[in-house]
Amino acid sequence: MYYGVDTSGALRRIFVYGSMRSSLSPCTTFALKNLFIATHVLYTRDMIPFKNRFHGHGSLRYVYAHGQAVRSHLMTLKYSKHPKRKEPRIAIVISKKVIKSAVGRNRVRRRLYEILRQDLPKFQPNSDVVVIVFSAEVYAMPHEELLQTVHQLLASADIYKK
Repeated sequence: MYYGVDTSGALRRIFVYGSMRSSLSPCTTFALKNLFIATHVLYTRDMIPFKNRFHGHGSLRYVYAHGQAVRSHLMTLKYSKHPKRKEPRIAIVISKKVIKSAVGRNRVRRRLYEILRQDLPKFQPNSDVVVIVFSAEVYAMPHEELLQTVHQLLASADIYKK
């Protein structure tokens, strides 16, 4: 039995070649403890920590009303500085008008959260960031191109630590 890892995209896929997960060695089982099996493919998702998420619509309204915006042809990044915060917060907003199916909206949301999660240690500690997607092109966009677009928006918004 052996397994291969595919890290392209928002999900890390671990392909298990063999009969069942129970036949994995104890060391491998320990390493794969937070994975779930879907037709012999194990998936893992690292979520954004609770402290780095927005809670309630009031805090989002504050960023909408008082934040500054940086735009690309696919999405808008609204950001504001919150002097009392010690951790950055992130939200992704995709309207039903942009992508009709919930599956598509969630896929785009997961891809963007993964890109932002990886850059989270580079963010200034008092920043609130909301990414508003207004183009359905993001759904089919290659990962590298999406990564480059998000990094350009973050750099022009001066979100990164100096």
